[in-house]
Amino acid sequence: MSNAHIISIATSVPQHKVLQTDVRDLVQNLFSGEYKGLERLLPVFENTQIESRYFSKPLDWFAHQQSFVESSAAFVETAQILITESAEQAIKSARINRSDIAMVIAVSTTGISTPSLDAKLIQALHLPNTTKRVPIWGLGCAGGVAGLARASELVRTLPVGKYALMVGVELCSLTFQRNDISKSNIIASSLFADGAAAVILENKDNSENLSILASHSYLFDDSEDIMGWDIIETGLKVRFSRDIPTLIRSNLPTLLDEACTAWAIERSEIKHYVVHAGGAKVLQAYSDSLHLAQEQLQTAHSVLRNHGNMSSVSVLFALKEFLSSTPKSNELGVMMALGPGFSAEFVLFRH
Repeated sequence: MSNAHIISIATSVPQHKVLQTDVRDLVQNLFSGEYKGLERLLPVFENTQIESRYFSKPLDWFAHQQSFVESSAAFVETAQILITESAEQAIKSARINRSDIAMVIAVSTTGISTPSLDAKLIQALHLPNTTKRVPIWGLGCAGGVAGLARASELVRTLPVGKYALMVGVELCSLTFQRNDISKSNIIASSLFADGAAAVILENKDNSENLSILASHSYLFDDSEDIMGWDIIETGLKVRFSRDIPTLIRSNLPTLLDEACTAWAIERSEIKHYVVHAGGAKVLQAYSDSLHLAQEQLQTAHSVLRNHGNMSSVSVLFALKEFLSSTPKSNELGVMMALGPGFSAEFVLFRH
């Protein structure tokens, strides 16, 4: 059976670009009278290495607590705009007919929509009414890698000449809780941002494009408290542990070795690393634990610097940068991300 190939990838961001210093000032103004010791926590904004991000709403929108109804409506509206934009760009770049898209895989975790986003996208793009739909929700930061893994498997079930469209969209900013004075909420406000991406895949052998060879997943036992959402009256309240970099250092080398064993390769054969830009400490943990040079993670650092942490979408932004900056060399590479579960996702590719 042929490997899945990526023939195009496109990204999109909302219109409101914010500087990290502006978000820091907003958080300081909102919480200075409520969070004891806030001044000791504010340097986290500089330590993230983020310079700018994109939000679905202007900064003053976040000064007031929004209801779950209001934030959900904002999610559906903006998510549909962004996935439509990125999908249209990907289709144009791939130079394919929309009528040949036979499957849509939609990945998200930061909002709820029923009908799901894939249904809305099919209608917006006027895709065939027979298009297969695969909504994937709840994988968080691991969703981009896991979504590509599932898309690469499913596209192989389609006839030659038919394509799968995978879209990811995360509007992390809309989950900000004005009335939550927890450390997690403030840390999240220093990291998370909004964006969308679209990928076109085919199952025909094509030496010119990146090929997805295999995937590997791992779910940690009894780890739900590490990362996820708590559902409260005003929406989705972030939950994540400060121990994530330590978990990466302790477990990632073994997990990657296990993946390589499953793929029947040596880790030394992997020449390229496309990883989720979870934060400066997370990227340092990747580098330390796998003994990676700075340039091997440059796409992730670039995405973090210019876009912040967009959850599942960040790794797709990094993949786009990788493809535009890395000449085809027929070398092996790996995509990696960790997310709620707590879980790790890997995709082996050749480029």
